[in-house]
Amino acid sequence: MKNDFVLSRRALLASTLVFGVVAMAPALSAAEPLKVAAIHASPVENAWNSVIHQALLEAAEEGAIEYVFSESVSGTDYPRAMREYAEQGVDLIIGESYAVESEAREVAADYPDTPFVMGSSGGPSGDNFGVFGTWNHDGAYLAGMLAGTLTETNVVGSVGAMPIPEVNMLINAFAEGVKETNPDAEHHVTFIGTFFDPPKAREAGLAQIDQGADILFGERIGTADAAKERGILAVGSLIDYTPRYPDTVFANALWGFRPIVDAAIADVEAGNPVGQNYTAFGMLKDGGSDIAFVEGVASPEAVDAMLAKRQEIIDGTFEVPRNMDEPK
Repeated sequence: MKNDFVLSRRALLASTLVFGVVAMAPALSAAEPLKVAAIHASPVENAWNSVIHQALLEAAEEGAIEYVFSESVSGTDYPRAMREYAEQGVDLIIGESYAVESEAREVAADYPDTPFVMGSSGGPSGDNFGVFGTWNHDGAYLAGMLAGTLTETNVVGSVGAMPIPEVNMLINAFAEGVKETNPDAEHHVTFIGTFFDPPKAREAGLAQIDQGADILFGERIGTADAAKERGILAVGSLIDYTPRYPDTVFANALWGFRPIVDAAIADVEAGNPVGQNYTAFGMLKDGGSDIAFVEGVASPEAVDAMLAKRQEIIDGTFEVPRNMDEPK
């Protein structure tokens, strides 16, 4: 394995998506910035939450919003946190309703004048409950294409949180990408049953390595620790893990939240209902997600094939399968 990895000039760097440089920020005309509250079910260092948190911090630094947040909010406390921010009169509440779908929608119905935009596996409700999904499956598919050419044991593994539709879709997309370039490869899947438990993800990764996997897709943070420990390659999700694991993570399925929050802010400022699905703003063809990869790991031919497929996704001539069934 090469010790000195160099990020490809052709790859979109994760810092572009996670830490800034999005060209579609709305022109804000309000005398005072919107007050935006985020309710994070996990610590903000968790990859998914960190993408949202960083996008909102960035918007606040630019003066577009005032930002407050709560983190590590349990499911039992989540509706209460939503109500407290609504009572405080914030202009927009960002959160995640995956574990509290019915309760979150009940709160939104009780506060019809407060806009909520929530990560959700369901659809929008009424005028004030919008949703978004973490659809970085395009990048996962492209990373899978590279992984299929790199595995020597013909066994790859994925470590996920729990089999909710979005996690299923992401892992299935990675598996489909592997299959495109290596139809004979086996794909093992482990769910750890929680959104944030790095030691548990590490243990799951180690178990898969013991079963023959020589490349791991880390839908959950902690998976790359197992890969690093055993000296194999890994794929990251949501953020660019390469700087943290320079000799281990060779590709990342990136997700960007800034386009989503910019669209929601624009709607709130314009007085438009937020009861819509904002997911598309976070997809590759709309500039919200991408792949970051390390040059010199996969062969030039494999990289060229992956980049050609990436362009097809952008052009709309190829659509990565959206399979939300639990992977087996």
